Amino acid sequence: MDGRCDGADEVEAEGSSSPTAIHSPVMDRNPSPPPDTADGEEDGDLDAIGDTVYSKHWLFSTLTRLIHMVTEHSEVDFEGQMQLPDDDEEDLCRVWDMAMDKDVAGFLQEFKATDILLGVIAKSCCPRLTEICVGILGNIACFPDTCLTLSQNDDLGAVLLLLLGDADPPTILETSRLLLTCVSQKDVCSLWLQRIKQQTSVRSNLCFIMCSSTNTDLIEKVGELVDKLFDLDEELMKSWITAQPSEEEGGDGESHLDVVSCLLEAAKQLRSESPNGLEVYLHALQLLTTIDEGIQSFAAPDGPGKAVWDFICDVVCEDLCQPNDLPVVLQEQKSILVQAFSVLHALYRCQDQWCSKRDTSLPLIGTILRVLQYHREGKHDSASKEDTSDEQLQALAEITAEFLADICIQIPKDTVADLVAKGYLTEKTSLTAASSLMPNFKTSFQHLQSMLSETDPQLADVILPQVMLTTWISDGKTRQGFHSITSDKLNKIP
Repeated sequence: MDGRCDGADEVEAEGSSSPTAIHSPVMDRNPSPPPDTADGEEDGDLDAIGDTVYSKHWLFSTLTRLIHMVTEHSEVDFEGQMQLPDDDEEDLCRVWDMAMDKDVAGFLQEFKATDILLGVIAKSCCPRLTEICVGILGNIACFPDTCLTLSQNDDLGAVLLLLLGDADPPTILETSRLLLTCVSQKDVCSLWLQRIKQQTSVRSNLCFIMCSSTNTDLIEKVGELVDKLFDLDEELMKSWITAQPSEEEGGDGESHLDVVSCLLEAAKQLRSESPNGLEVYLHALQLLTTIDEGIQSFAAPDGPGKAVWDFICDVVCEDLCQPNDLPVVLQEQKSILVQAFSVLHALYRCQDQWCSKRDTSLPLIGTILRVLQYHREGKHDSASKEDTSDEQLQALAEITAEFLADICIQIPKDTVADLVAKGYLTEKTSLTAASSLMPNFKTSFQHLQSMLSETDPQLADVILPQVMLTTWISDGKTRQGFHSITSDKLNKIP
């Protein structure tokens, strides 16, 4: 049997294959056909499900045996945990694998497999059995028609949302995958969003997983689900960030979990384990910065904003963009850098309200200058012409330039002196800063140039004429007329 399929592939096409054990390795393969049960080739054709080689009779008998097995156990020992026999587990895992086929998924739906599996989940005293049943439902939901039918089952919807509070990580993983698949289908997403908003335990259960789980696969999948919910429904995002303990079922002041803090804890867990998962959480945090309620949470004096700032600064400066990295790293990290700098820029504007405000990190300013320098060099490199039209790279350049402008508009002389002393602000990076700030952020450039004139007049004298020349030419004028421009006339340049 193959392992559990994980990753951040397109949700609509993502099916899960049956794991043989909780920690089984991941590998891809086609599902194994069930044992032959037909007596002849003609009977076999009639017994086949659609265009597959899978047997209707075998599937009927497997599901029927499942019903009897669960019913018998509930009658004999209702409270004891049930052990799933190896042969039955293997057959059910075959069904799980088979459900990745569209014909099989459709046939299971016609056979009322959704109701059968719901009944099994409700009666199951076996975590492994529950996981398999939810996994089968998750594969059925990968196809629009079967997902629509499955989603219209209100009882199933209620049970699945409650399973987010289950104690078994593999079951929660498959439940999260199923929910993510459903909310990613445009025909049913509104139905699921309505259910999720009505079931307040969803928020508290997901927050608990994010802040306490050490299961990388589970944290990553829950992050994808939360990010998708935030992206789809701004009102849900607002309600989750402003939720009070009394609004959550069984909530109390001590157990109430803050969404931002939980996102941060999950991001910390994934920092070294899953770059893709980390990017998902950074995007969720970035979405929170787009609403007033999110900014208020980040700006709260004793809130999580400062901790988020410190964490993302470390990620950017230590993991994503180190001093000796080649420019190609910018291309590889552009997507996650866009999310990181977007959050940092929003948090920078909240700093005045924090209890312990510190000067902006010198390594962070150095990283911003380096990102802008790489982008500037790439634009002039004929071998990188494709990169110049890259929307993500352009977005990264715009975000970092605006961030730099906010920093420079009030940067103190001591900080400029430290940047020069530590090698972050050189002739090359000063020119980069100037070309990024002019002409859109002229006031920021003027303040930076003024502070630089006081700390390193020679460096200031080197960059000013070149910046003025760049601005002069960008206005459609010629080099011949530039000699008449002097530094005291900078304010006259539009």
